[in-house]
Formats: sequence, structure tokens, C-alpha cells
Amino acid sequence: MSGLVIHSARKVDADGLVDDFWLAIDGAHITATGTGSGWREALRGTDDDASSTAEPHVIDAHGHWLTPGFIDLHCHGGGGHPYDDGIDQMRAALATHRAHGTTRSLISHVANPLASLRESLAVVAELTASDPLVLGSHLEGPFLAPERRGAHDARFLRDPEPEAVEELIAAAHGTLRTATIAPELPNALEAIGVLIEAGAVVGVGHTTAGYAEAARAFEVGARLLTHAFNAMPGIHHRAPGPVLAAIDNPEVTLELILDGLHVDPTVGAMLFREAPGRVALVTDAMAAAGATDGDYRLGGLNVTVHNGLAVLSGTDTIAGSTLTQDVALRNAVTLAGLDPVTAVAALTRTPAHVLGEGHRLGRLHAGYVADAVLLDHDWRVTAVVADGAPLA
Repeated sequence: MSGLVIHSARKVDADGLVDDFWLAIDGAHITATGTGSGWREALRGTDDDASSTAEPHVIDAHGHWLTPGFIDLHCHGGGGHPYDDGIDQMRAALATHRAHGTTRSLISHVANPLASLRESLAVVAELTASDPLVLGSHLEGPFLAPERRGAHDARFLRDPEPEAVEELIAAAHGTLRTATIAPELPNALEAIGVLIEAGAVVGVGHTTAGYAEAARAFEVGARLLTHAFNAMPGIHHRAPGPVLAAIDNPEVTLELILDGLHVDPTVGAMLFREAPGRVALVTDAMAAAGATDGDYRLGGLNVTVHNGLAVLSGTDTIAGSTLTQDVALRNAVTLAGLDPVTAVAALTRTPAHVLGEGHRLGRLHAGYVADAVLLDHDWRVTAVVADGAPLA
């Protein structure tokens, strides 16, 4: 074996918290884990391996946090680069988020003309084939309620007619992993079935649906609530709405943007209590994540970012976030008061499970893909390993 050893870490993943933890990596996978000085035996085993061609790289974690790599189900860009402007912009935005610990990503698409969406989906399919850290596409638009469109261009919203749904599925070449839909739209329930048949996980979002309509969508197979509380009715004592419908269905995972702006951290903490193990922290980040305040584009719309808050220019409508997943984790622990195991699971095991990737992603366990993030005591990223290789 030749690869990487990380030792003297404070491991935290969905399996729990372990001090003085170590792991050994060979190629793209974790090969062994343990506590104490057992990592030295792993190194000695390396010396005896005649196939080894290089000394393994050893990282002393000095008691800092070690987590699985973060998975982001919902993101539109970062580092000043949008995801909807070609493959080079996608790569640059991905690099920003990877530096903040996101080792696996979906590429989210806002509402655009069908021709533009077909092109973007095809680009992501190409990128997915060459970059194992890209898991595929999230089609957020165009099948959204105009009244709850948020930062999606109203000109490009449409009902989920069968032809349009099939056209977009075909353009993704098997890499459409999630899709958001407003279940009250004509043909929506049928479209949910078609998307599921194509291998996509369907999310309810950007919707005017009440409890019953959302619950029906979950009954027919939708398994996500897209950014809970945002772009949908809230919980009212006489109108419980889609959030409570998602909480009440144990098969549904709820996305949460925990930037302190989209959802109050106290409300976020309530969501974790009511749906334990089913909240996935997402960024919904636009190009300004990891960049500076200023003017940006999101799809066909202008966005202004001030003090980290992104809004459609000239309005108070929130237009995505400037969040990165390491900050979401820090907010979960320091603002929402979550224990580290719960917080880390929401960035790792929970999104992996939603995508059907829980058998290989989201845990620091032998046999799993070697994605890991080292963070200091204040939850700030100091090193990232993806697919077994340290990221620059």
C-alpha cells in the first residue's frame, strides 16, 4: 500500500465521535481505521508491501476534527463563477467549494429556456464522466409555481408537460440525480413518476401546495423537500403546509439552508428535532459564495450581494446564498446548538443516503471512498482529501 495516513484526529461522523482516531487510505478508498498508535503498524505494513512505489503521506491532525467529505445537493456556483455559464465556470466554482470541504456536488440549474437547460444538462453529463467528484445534475427549474418562483425567471417557468420532462431527462444522459417540482402544477404527479423511473430523486419545492397536495406528492414517490421553509407556505396552525407534510413522512429528507438568513437557526434546530436523521444541509449557493459583495447574474436575472445577503437587484427577494458547507456546519453547531455528530451527519450521511450513495460515501469507515475534511477547533477547514488525494 502507498497512500495517506491521518492520525491523532478527533473523528466525527454519523457513527459517532472518537478521539485519537486514525485512518489509512490506499488509492481512492479508506483501507483501515483505528485509535491510538495503530497507524504506525499500518505504516510498517506499507514497508513490507513489495508493490509499494512511494512512501505514504502522513498527516498529524493534532487533535483537530476529522469528518467525511461534505456533500452538497443544491448549489448554483461559487468563487465568482456561476454553474450555468459553461464547463470552465463550473470547474472554477467547484474548486471554491472543494476548498471549503465539499468533496461531492450536484450542479443545480435554475429556470432557463429548454434549449439552454438541455445544453447545461449535457455539459454536466460530460463533466460527471471526467470528474468523479461531480455526482450529476439537480434540475431546480423550470417546473415551479410562478407565485413562489423566488430567483427563477418567470419567463422560463412552465408546466411539466410530458414532452418537456422527457426532453430534459434525455439531455442529462443518465446524470439527472434530483429534480424539484411544484406538485400543484398540471401533470405534476405524472411527471414525478416519470422522473423517478428515470432514476431522479424528486423534491417538492417552489410551491403553493398545502399539506394535502405535498403529502400526495410524497405518497407517489417524491423524497425531498427543496430548501425547507423557503419558496413555500410556512407552518400555520390552520394550514400546516408542505414542511409538516415532509416531517410527517419518514421517507422524506428536508433540505435546509443554515446561513442564518434563509431560516432562523432556532427554526432550523426545531427541524432537526422533528425530523431526526432526515435534514440535509445545503448551500443553495450562487456565484458570490466564497467571493465578494457586488453584482452578479443568476440565470437571466441580476443579483446584488451586500453583507453576504444575495437578493434580486432592486428587491428584497433572496436569490440563493453565499454559503459554503463548512460555514453551514459551523452555524449548525454554534448558532443552532446541534451536537457535532448530528451536524456532520446532515452534511455527509444524510445527503449520501438520499442519493443512494450511502454504501460508499458519508462515513469514515474502511471500504468507503476516501473523502475527508480536517477542521480546526473552530470548525475552519485546514485540509481536504477527495477520492484519496489531498486537494491543493
